[in-house]
Amino acid sequence: MIVRFVYTLLLAIVAPVFLYGLFKSKPGKPSVGKRWREHFGVTPPLKRSSNPVIWFHAVSVGEVLAVTPLIKRYAAENPNSQIVITTTTATGAEQAEKLSHIAEHRYMPLDFCFAVKRFMCVIKPSKMIIVETELWPNTLHSVAHAGVPITVINARLSERSCRRYQRIQPLFNTIAPTISVLCCQFDDDANRFKRLGVASERIYVTGSIKFDIHVSEQQIEKGGSLRASFGQERPVWIAASTHNGEDEHILEVHRQLLHKHPDLLLIIVPRHPERFNDVAKLCHDHGFNTEKRSEMASELTAKTSIVVGDTMGEMMTYLAASDVCFMGGSLLGKKVGGHNLLEPAAIGIPSLIGPSYFNFKEITQQLVDNQGTIVCENTEQIFCSVSKLIEKPSLASTMGSASQQVVRQNQGALTRTLDSLSTPV
Repeated sequence: MIVRFVYTLLLAIVAPVFLYGLFKSKPGKPSVGKRWREHFGVTPPLKRSSNPVIWFHAVSVGEVLAVTPLIKRYAAENPNSQIVITTTTATGAEQAEKLSHIAEHRYMPLDFCFAVKRFMCVIKPSKMIIVETELWPNTLHSVAHAGVPITVINARLSERSCRRYQRIQPLFNTIAPTISVLCCQFDDDANRFKRLGVASERIYVTGSIKFDIHVSEQQIEKGGSLRASFGQERPVWIAASTHNGEDEHILEVHRQLLHKHPDLLLIIVPRHPERFNDVAKLCHDHGFNTEKRSEMASELTAKTSIVVGDTMGEMMTYLAASDVCFMGGSLLGKKVGGHNLLEPAAIGIPSLIGPSYFNFKEITQQLVDNQGTIVCENTEQIFCSVSKLIEKPSLASTMGSASQQVVRQNQGALTRTLDSLSTPV
């Protein structure tokens, strides 16, 4: 009790800074608008409140995208349930609204007991399902205290995060008993949670639901159309999910590549939509003829050397239009820890990643071990790898096929996770 009191006091101190970043208006970033009160538990009632309510929490865009196939299957198999998706961010809300035909969206209340209890009094959930590792102490305490079982799915815990939790072990000790079922991506994740005190009988290794990725014919066709608008013969590489501080490195690599491959096109896709305009300006300022995807003509001119992917929900289209993918979030040391390589793998193109990928260690290592991904320690290695893969299409094809094989071999997590949701608690 004392531990959570101290935690709550600290949270109250930092909450204004967090809310300022959450609510601040930025170009390209959707706004929370009048719905800001939902973060304090003031939430509108559901349309079908008489049905059992299943509460999925996915913090932002990536988690919503990951859980979407599972939510669709859960809705199909449980037609009498009412599904609610909560997100913390406005970009996550925008993505969740695409599931409005089977689920209602609400903003997640802040981790204060009063806000969570107010939310639950209106929503009245019968089960809470948390995507990945959003473990907020007051939320978990309030939900469990109300008798609502909590399942964490697709859970991952890096060694770095595990050591951080160990530094605040007394606080984690208040979290562990509240979790009814913990579905981990890999054995290493499960072992780390056990080290932190989660009971073994509550832990299941189901695999990553991100492996159950489906590439539709429509996405392939859109990628083909986009590639045709670039010029079918032009080689194309993509820098996906880049962060502030990485773009300059990518642009320098692209400049060097253009000396060897003058018709090469780069698609650069910033991770956060509020950076779209800044990255486009950066490309222009570095002297590159740049187009934004949202303003692109039906066909690019040969002079255009960079396209900024400034549209939401088109990552698979961009990947399907590319020959090689570099995955961002991996050149910034300990700041980010990489992003998921499974989308380029599912499309069947070779991928590169920087040296910092601790948040996706197991997935990346599988792809590396099967020669589907190359880890580049620096920009020189990125340059050499992109150049080699462009010059040797057969090597690119072999790596792409190897990546797809890794995805196929690991599929089935969706079914195992759905089975865990019906496990008695």
